[in-house]
Amino acid sequence: MEAQPYSHRARLRAIPGSIWALGFVSLLMDVSSEMIHALLPVYLVTVLGTSLTTVGLIEGIAEATASITRVFSGALSDWMRNRKLLAVLGYGLAALSKPIFPLASAVSWVVAARFIDRMGKGIRGAPRDALVADLAPVALRGASFGLRQALDTVGAFLGPLLAMLFMWLTADAFRIVFWIAVLPAFLSLALIVFAVREPARPTALHKVRFPLHRDELARLGKRYWLLIAVTTVFTLARFSEAFLVLRAQAAGVSVMFVPGVLVLMNAVYALAAYPAGAMADRAGRRIVFVIGVALLVLADLVLAGASSVSAAALGVALWGLHMGFTQGVLATLVTDMTPAELRGTAFGVFNLITGLALLAASVIAGFLWDRIGAQAMFLTGALLAAIALAGLLLTRNDLDQSNVE
Repeated sequence: MEAQPYSHRARLRAIPGSIWALGFVSLLMDVSSEMIHALLPVYLVTVLGTSLTTVGLIEGIAEATASITRVFSGALSDWMRNRKLLAVLGYGLAALSKPIFPLASAVSWVVAARFIDRMGKGIRGAPRDALVADLAPVALRGASFGLRQALDTVGAFLGPLLAMLFMWLTADAFRIVFWIAVLPAFLSLALIVFAVREPARPTALHKVRFPLHRDELARLGKRYWLLIAVTTVFTLARFSEAFLVLRAQAAGVSVMFVPGVLVLMNAVYALAAYPAGAMADRAGRRIVFVIGVALLVLADLVLAGASSVSAAALGVALWGLHMGFTQGVLATLVTDMTPAELRGTAFGVFNLITGLALLAASVIAGFLWDRIGAQAMFLTGALLAAIALAGLLLTRNDLDQSNVE
C-alpha cells in the first residue's frame, strides 16, 4: 500500500474535529469513573461495611451488564441509522449515575449506581466506535482510533491520580471526592451533545431491517469472523489488570504505591496508542497487531520471572505497550472488514465475545494462581498469546491492510 501523504502534524490536523471531541468525551468520563472506582472497593468495605464477596458480586454484575448491552446497542444503531443518539444516551446514563455514589447510604444504592453506570457504558460503546469509523477518513482510520483510545486512556490514569490527590486534600473524605467526580461526567455529556456531529449516512447503503438476523451476521464476512477467532485466543491471554497489581505487590511494591501500577500501565498505553494507530495506516494493520501480540508474550515472560520491583515495573510497562499496539488497531480492523451499515452490529458482537473471553481469562488466571502459582499463570498467558501470534502469521492474506477497500 502506498505511503500516506500526511506528515505527523498534518495527520493530527486532518483528523475530524468530532473525533477529537469524542476523545475528550471519553477522557472526561474516564476521569470521573476512575476517581470513583479507584476508591469504591475501600469505601464499600470500610464505610458501608460490605464483604469482599459482595464487592466481587457488584463488579461481576456491572461488567456482565455492560457486555450484554453492547451487542444490542450496536445493532440498534444500525437499525436506527443514528449513532450519536445512542452514544448520548449511554453517556447520559453514566453521568446521572455519578451523584448516587456520594448520596448512597446503603449497598443497594451502590449496586443501582454501578448497574446504571455500566448499562450506560454498554449502550455507548459500539455506537461510539461505529461513529468514529463513520467519521474517519480511510487513510486515517488507524490514527483516528489510536487518538480516541489515547485520550480515553489518559483519563484512565488521571482518575486514580486525582482520587489520591483529593483524598489527601480532604483528609480521606470519600463523599467529597465522589461529588468532585460528578463534574467531569456532566462536562463529558455536554461535550458530546454540543461538539460531536454525526455525518450524513450515504443513501446508497443497504438498509438493515434486523441486524442480528443470521443473514445480516453472515454479511459481516469470513475475514471478520476469522479476526474474532484470533482475537478470542489473544484475549484469553489478556486477563484482568488486577493480576498485574497482585504480581507487583508480590514482587515488593508497598501497598501505598500499588495504585501506581495501573498509572504506569495506562501512561504507557496512552503514549503508545496514537503512534501505533498512525503506524497501522502507513505499514499495515496486521504488522502492528503482530508487534502488539509479541509484546504481550514478552510481558508475560517478564512478569512470570519478576522477583524485584524493577522487573515487575518492566513487565507492567510492556503490558501497557501491548495494549497501545492492539486495542485501537483491532477497532480499525473491524472497521476495515465490515459493511458501513453494519458497523454498530460488528462492534457490538466483537465487544461481547471479547468481553466474555476476558471474563473467562480472569477466572482461569485466578484458578491457576491459586492452584499452581503466579509464574504458571503468566507462562500460560504467554503460551496462549504465542498461539494467537501463530494464528496471525498464518492468516496474512486475510488480515493485511491491503484488503481495505
